[in-house]
Amino acid sequence: MQIPIFTVDAFTNRPYCGNPAAVCLLENDLDEGLHQKIATEMNLSETAFIRKLHPADDFTKSSCFGLRWFTPANEVPLCGHATLASAAVLFHIQKNTNSVLTFVTLSGELKTRREKDHIVLDLPLYSTYPQALDEVGELIKAAVGDMIVQDLRYSPDTKKLLVRLSDTYERSVLEKLQVNAQQFLSAEKTGKVKGLILTLKGNSSGKDKGHDFYSRYFAPWYGVLEDPVTGSAHAVLSSYWSEQLGKTEMLAFQCSRRGGELKISLRNDGRVEIAGQFAIVLKGNLTL
Repeated sequence: MQIPIFTVDAFTNRPYCGNPAAVCLLENDLDEGLHQKIATEMNLSETAFIRKLHPADDFTKSSCFGLRWFTPANEVPLCGHATLASAAVLFHIQKNTNSVLTFVTLSGELKTRREKDHIVLDLPLYSTYPQALDEVGELIKAAVGDMIVQDLRYSPDTKKLLVRLSDTYERSVLEKLQVNAQQFLSAEKTGKVKGLILTLKGNSSGKDKGHDFYSRYFAPWYGVLEDPVTGSAHAVLSSYWSEQLGKTEMLAFQCSRRGGELKISLRNDGRVEIAGQFAIVLKGNLTL
């Protein structure tokens, strides 16, 4: 038995940049254990599985599908870049004729749509709350050493810790920061953190102007030391920076080695639209 598989670089229009995700198209149900085995074999930060919800569904004509995401270590409740990658496969490989696609996921129904050369994700917006430094001091030390932390927030819905570095730092400081995320596993004592976001306010002038904020994201708890570009983290970052900057339209850049850009638009209904480009770099079949 073979199943079609694709690798899509999300949040970029250049191959081998952005965040790669594997996308599998399932004509029939897959044995439960095979999802994880395939994701481990692909060894990308996420492997997405698109499945038909009804036997008569068609990848070209139907508008609603099931979607699950697996890291090399386990299943996750939300993944933005692999959702974008999945929509790219349906819209551009399968030539799906619908303007909007709905995915039924562990995080509820997620909608995606085409907008020129971007795909727009409709994601939940997650609030953050002040976090006491003493509770996570060892983790912060492991992440940024003696760098100045300007703000510390926690998102209980996503179990993400947001660490805002001082506005005195430039983007290059965040890019060059050497982070050993494996150390986070022993440094995190609360049991409530499953992802760590480092973020920095953008510049309104100079060579890096144009981006409202920068970030990097680490999730060793899910087997991902550093994720190149993270849609789900921006569902948290969007809430925080909108509050800080007084803006609902923002442009963000994730400063991983591969890097990626995200266009953000907050809605009035507690959701956020995150748009990005993509590059499809591999098409093939998996033999089961």
